[in-house]
Amino acid sequence: MAYTHLSLEERHYTELQLKEGVSQNKIAKALGRSQSTLSRELGRNTGQRGYRHKQAHGKAKERHMEKAKSIKLTDEIKCRIARDIKDDWSPEQVAGRLEKEDVIKLHHETIYQFILEDKKAGGALYKHLRHQEKTYRKRYGSAHNRTGIPNRVGIEKRPVEANNRERVGDWEADTIIGKNHKGAIATLDERKSKLRLAVPLPGKKAKAVKQAMIDVLKPLKKFVKTITYDNGKEFVQHEAVAEALECDSYFAAPYHSWERGQNENANGLLRQYFPKSMELDNVSEQEVIMAIDKLNNRPRKCLDYKTPYEAFKELTGMDARKVMGYALMT
Repeated sequence: MAYTHLSLEERHYTELQLKEGVSQNKIAKALGRSQSTLSRELGRNTGQRGYRHKQAHGKAKERHMEKAKSIKLTDEIKCRIARDIKDDWSPEQVAGRLEKEDVIKLHHETIYQFILEDKKAGGALYKHLRHQEKTYRKRYGSAHNRTGIPNRVGIEKRPVEANNRERVGDWEADTIIGKNHKGAIATLDERKSKLRLAVPLPGKKAKAVKQAMIDVLKPLKKFVKTITYDNGKEFVQHEAVAEALECDSYFAAPYHSWERGQNENANGLLRQYFPKSMELDNVSEQEVIMAIDKLNNRPRKCLDYKTPYEAFKELTGMDARKVMGYALMT
């Protein structure tokens, strides 16, 4: 009889029974498995904190996926992987897209190994991997600095449709600041499609931020229903933005950056191109557009490995890349 690995449900049952002190023999009989099968399972997948079904399932799956390394990558596949990595896709994004297009099913670790081998051979693919730094968090100091926003409406009043990502048109906004507070970039993220927009600024003065947001969102005005802001003073003119775009404004609770989690995470990704050590006062619009275009062209796991551009077009019928003029500028 061919050996088959335990299912997640079988592993869960095993964990519960072990905690109750039931013997391996009895557990194996209840599962309809041989004792040797269960013994092998426990030997391979027990961690420092004992046998836990989710961890065991993950370990088994990882070992199974490691077999993918034996798949011989053709020159064509290697060229495809290299091309996508050079576009700053992550190995997971590359693997997901290859599988989605029925090209080949690979584990992302196989792609990491390919990049490592390229590095050992003097290649530079590894330079396109993202830095494992903490997501950028903007700090203003005391709570005093978060006051003074006129007619501020809290996020708790934001529509359910926006909270649950049930529609297109709900955006999150913030700014990232350059080293020594020189220059800034205003960032906007659409919650459902994950489309990202950004504009360089000489600083974070409210008037400049207001105008930049109006200018960048106007081509997509039809799909701007709400904007959820950080509590920074640069957003005190949110009412002018709302009037120009005919949308509603909401604000996350002070120090609750996770309430705009998508925007915060995307700011971390943008820091790959504009690190904290970089002054932003001389960053050009072209440089920002090229970086944003790359982010919007990356397949996203949460979008079933579609890119934000593809997701936005599928949801709205609008090609954001062309509408925003990015196609002509990259």
